[in-house]
Amino acid sequence: MRARRPKSEREPTIALINIVFLMLIFFLVAGTLSQPLDPGLKLVSTDDLEGNTPPPDALVVHPDGRLSHRGSDIASAESFLATLDEAALETVRLVPDRDLPAAELVDLARSLRNGGAGRVMIVSERGLE
Repeated sequence: MRARRPKSEREPTIALINIVFLMLIFFLVAGTLSQPLDPGLKLVSTDDLEGNTPPPDALVVHPDGRLSHRGSDIASAESFLATLDEAALETVRLVPDRDLPAAELVDLARSLRNGGAGRVMIVSERGLE
């Protein structure tokens, strides 16, 4: 008589591949939900920036001092603050162009603080070193 061989247990590799594929699709979709920045905008670069990706609700400051939010021009810092709710006023994010004069950036941050912003954060490009 022949001895029976114990059945080898199969690993669920197909199920594992499906889960990894679904996770990949999820992160691809989740990564494209925020609007891209203006392609002509050059961000300020820093070497030791601890932070997140540029937020979609940031106020963009162009080199000529023009303000925009989500692709549309904004007349002033006060009109931008008027569009925000109370939770968004706690932290206001600025995305300045690299060629914007520092004095204009400081003046804009000051007017945002005087207009009711609790904290003003400047978003910059992380240094690649």
